[in-house]
This record gives sequence, structure tokens and C-alpha cells, in this order.
Amino acid sequence: MKQRFLILSACLMALAASAQSKKTSASGAKVPVAPVSPGQQVYQQYCLTCHQSDGSGVPGLNPPLKQSDWVVGDKTRLINVILKGLQEPVEINGDTYDNVMPAHDFLSDKEVSDVLTFIRSNFNNKADAVTTEEVKKVRAAK
Repeated sequence: MKQRFLILSACLMALAASAQSKKTSASGAKVPVAPVSPGQQVYQQYCLTCHQSDGSGVPGLNPPLKQSDWVVGDKTRLINVILKGLQEPVEINGDTYDNVMPAHDFLSDKEVSDVLTFIRSNFNNKADAVTTEEVKKVRAAK
């Protein structure tokens, strides 16, 4: 029984990997799926649940990431939000959000840099990248 379960699990994982790497067009042809950036991978794993796939957040709880000064503005403040979290209510674009955001200081400097660069260049945001060196500097100042 245990062996059947392991074989079934392996087959399901292989099928899932295959499905993620290719899509089928209307004509039935296999179409490769665009690769996911490292920042998008971090976003999908740690941020998507609260901030949603489109960066819109959850009204009154989790702030939007799109067109927010908190995202496109001061990099040091944004890096600190990731490293230290947020414990107090915050006003963004005239609305107040008061859900606690836990610190994500377990992420590497590169992961923080990647996810913040992804957020600052997606969701209708147009801001420059956050470098690994900037994250290191802010983390060291803790």
C-alpha cells in the first residue's frame, strides 16, 4: 500500500511539472509557459495570499501594492517592512490597513531584493530595482 502511494505521488508530481512547463493552445499545439522570475517566485510563496495575485490587497486588512508610495517611494522604508514587518495601522492612498504583517527577515538579501524589484516593476508600478547591496545595508543597520 505504501509503495502504491509513493508511485502515485511520483506520477502526480511528474504530471504537475509537465503541466506547468507547457500549455495547450486552442489548436492543440503545446505552448511553452513563460518562466517565472525569482522575485515572482518569492512573491507567490510569501506575499500572494495577503496581497493577491494582482497586488490589490484586501480592503481594510492588507494594503495594495499597486500604485502605492510605500512601494515606489523610499526603498529603505520598503526594505524595513519586509525585514521587520508592520505592527501598526498604515494609511495608503487614503485608506487604512491594520492587519499585522510578520517580519520576513528569514529571506536572504537576494530574495528580498528580487521580490521588491518584482513588486516595484509590476502591478502598474514603475520604479527602479532594489539591489542586494541596499538590502544588506538596511539589514546591517537593524
